[in-house]
Amino acid sequence: MVKKWIVVITALVLMIGSAGLYVVTQHDYNMVEQTIEIPTPDGKLTGTFVLPKEHTEKVGLVLFIHGDGPINATHEDGYKPLWEKLASIGYASLSLNKRGINGSAGNWLDQSMEERAEEANQAILWAKQQPMIDQERIGVWGASQAGWVIPKLAKKEPLAFSILVSPAINWLTQGQYYTRSHLAKEGVSEQEIQAQLALDQQIVELLRRHAPYEEYQQAAQQNKRMTREKWTFVSKNFLSDATEDLHHFRTPVLLLLGENDIHVDVTETERVYREIIPPELLTVTVFANTEHSMLSTKTAESELRAWLISLFAPRQITVQGYMEQIEAFLLELEKQ
Repeated sequence: MVKKWIVVITALVLMIGSAGLYVVTQHDYNMVEQTIEIPTPDGKLTGTFVLPKEHTEKVGLVLFIHGDGPINATHEDGYKPLWEKLASIGYASLSLNKRGINGSAGNWLDQSMEERAEEANQAILWAKQQPMIDQERIGVWGASQAGWVIPKLAKKEPLAFSILVSPAINWLTQGQYYTRSHLAKEGVSEQEIQAQLALDQQIVELLRRHAPYEEYQQAAQQNKRMTREKWTFVSKNFLSDATEDLHHFRTPVLLLLGENDIHVDVTETERVYREIIPPELLTVTVFANTEHSMLSTKTAESELRAWLISLFAPRQITVQGYMEQIEAFLLELEKQ
């Protein structure tokens, strides 16, 4: 009996050890990561600079520009599969910790979209000083809120390309869309949706007349109140609209959208991009059964499924075809 239990325990230990080794190998990416600091007029920025393991010639660069929230340089390692893909085709990646995160000076909640664009410009100026970077092949990848940053950056900097994932057009209409789609998904009645939209509009009116935070506190629903810092951030940015800034694009743009995005009205985004950006510069892909973060809806709706994929198969966390579309876009540019 003792021998039987020894065999069972030994088998379990071997299984756990094998699983642990497998997880480690899955998170071993074929690239070189460096921690960097960039001095700027508003204090240092920290981040991660990623290079192909082997490169004999100069490489292109993709600057990553985050969406909303206190995001670190790796986006909790979520960017790494794409960084590896980019490294495999001769591109470096540069991603910064948002201000106030991991040593970056300041507070991201103090920033306007214009200030974020200037910060991105500082990062590109730093990248141009790196001897292995081809200055003619520097472009950007940006998600969600970056859709208000990148077009402003395109006015400041002659980008080689721009990759935009799930960007919105107008801050206010995006908010209305999110309220409606989110509540509808929860099965809330149309009457309740209209009531919430009316409450949201009251908050917008406070923003328009620059009301102090204390007045907002009195008007907002207690369980949905923003912090004072978030109120400041929203006050600076709620009038954001990408429409006019889209005219600044002069180089190829890849627009990637998820059919089932409840954060952004992808129909509106695609329409406005197609109306403004010349067709010879614009490539659009809308992924079926996909949500805002380029996850399949099945994965996005199951925290357990998302965790398991992130742990055991991180290169498969995004919807099939997403990274391949970016790869094909960049390789096509190399031919031009």
